[in-house]
Amino acid sequence: MMMYQAYQVFDDVGAFVRMMASMATWSLPQAVGGGHASLRRLRVTYDFIARMRLTHERPDYGIKSVMVGNDAVEVREEIVYSTPFGSLLHFKKDVATAQPRVLLIAPMSGHFATLLRATARTMLPEHDVYITDWHNVRNVSVWHGRFGLEDFIGHIIRFLEAIGPGAHAMAVCQPGPAALASVAVMAESQNPNTPRSLTLMAAPIDTRINPSKVNTFATSHPIDWFERNLISSVPLRFPGALRFVYPGFVQLTAFMYMNLERHVQAQADLLTHRLNGERQKALQIASFYDEYLAIMDLAADFYLETVRLVFQEHALARGRLKWQGGRVDTGAIQRTPLLTIEGERDDVCSVGQTLAAHDLCCNLRPRQKNHHLQPGVGHYGVFSGQRWQHEVYPLVKKHILASE
Repeated sequence: MMMYQAYQVFDDVGAFVRMMASMATWSLPQAVGGGHASLRRLRVTYDFIARMRLTHERPDYGIKSVMVGNDAVEVREEIVYSTPFGSLLHFKKDVATAQPRVLLIAPMSGHFATLLRATARTMLPEHDVYITDWHNVRNVSVWHGRFGLEDFIGHIIRFLEAIGPGAHAMAVCQPGPAALASVAVMAESQNPNTPRSLTLMAAPIDTRINPSKVNTFATSHPIDWFERNLISSVPLRFPGALRFVYPGFVQLTAFMYMNLERHVQAQADLLTHRLNGERQKALQIASFYDEYLAIMDLAADFYLETVRLVFQEHALARGRLKWQGGRVDTGAIQRTPLLTIEGERDDVCSVGQTLAAHDLCCNLRPRQKNHHLQPGVGHYGVFSGQRWQHEVYPLVKKHILASE
């Protein structure tokens, strides 16, 4: 229970060290000439120390304009709907022709929704894009109540209702099961805001298929082990004081440990590029880690219910997931075409886990269901990078247009 408090003390000490290193970085060039190799190495080392930090605030999306045809069009961020736990953010553009409205359903994980920045940027020229901008619950007062998996599903439904009839839904990774459940609930109740299409990307619909390391870890302990060892309370200094959370720094540590050698090598490469004056290469690595080290806490209820229902009991895949007391019937989806996308080298959500949604949507006609296995990419390559832009996105675009 004292895990978070211990981390915060360590972070406070680290903040002082980083501040001193930052001051040294800027004072060295003023005190002595900066051209000597040993001084350059010292400055790079100080700068490296100053930048190695975790942040707990959402980074900027940084999407100021996009090219629509031959014109540069301004992009403005507009909050359409908000609750204490998340906002529906609209990347608003002024264009002459109406574009398909798409809700990007971002993971509520140890990272912010800005993880989908590249996804949104690619889609913006040809789509009217909204995103689920989840809030860091360490800043959400306990007086706002609990937030569990049912609440997550409810938020997706409310966000789609706020956008209005005719929107499309696209879920990336962790929210896939909740997105599928949301569409099923809306379809069964004949909600007029049921999305016209659904795209699931690298989503853990049925983790019994080709279990990854993440899946194996989730099933290797009973749920009370996760509660005892991974849940902590927010320190008193923050607005969410005393709220029980799965701290972002714990999840980040777990993910980094999975690929520890790669992360260590990346930091070594970053130092080398800076020492050699290779600014562009250094900036590429530094930008990735500025985003990767921006972390958010998860409500304990949401985390524990996700582990139990999605990864241990496989409730949705087995037809046993409930929402507001009733069973979620994925067979109710009859008019929302489905596209599933997986990465050949995905070590987080293995091949076949997202494809499982096709069997669950048993009342969709074969022509309403499409699947794509993207060769040569891991988890992040499904929704960011060159392969996403040039090979995956065209399929998503075609799926959405065919459903308009």
